[in-house]
Amino acid sequence: GNQIRDWLYVDDHADALLTLAVKGKVGETYNVGGLNEKTNLQVINMVCSILDTVRPGPRPYSELIKFVADRAGHDRRYAIDSTKINHDVGWLPSESFESGIEKTVHWYLNNQI
Repeated sequence: GNQIRDWLYVDDHADALLTLAVKGKVGETYNVGGLNEKTNLQVINMVCSILDTVRPGPRPYSELIKFVADRAGHDRRYAIDSTKINHDVGWLPSESFESGIEKTVHWYLNNQI
């Protein structure tokens, strides 16, 4: 549950790709990051908190969390350095982690099949 990842809202990712198409140097490699390193457990707790507010259930959603063993060889941290895209083309994400995860949860609630 405590693997660390850098989280990026999908519209920010699309914006980064468009920015690179216009301002990036041909042949260069750029890491796109959200500057939002969170553990998986932090993310799921935030999702549960949002759901408790917008779609309350009979008990807190966090009570549904079940921990499982990590798969063999699982990385503890997925890190990137997005300094180059920030400095070379001036791109930064527009969404904070909190605003992006809130929009993501609402999107999924509104687009269920």
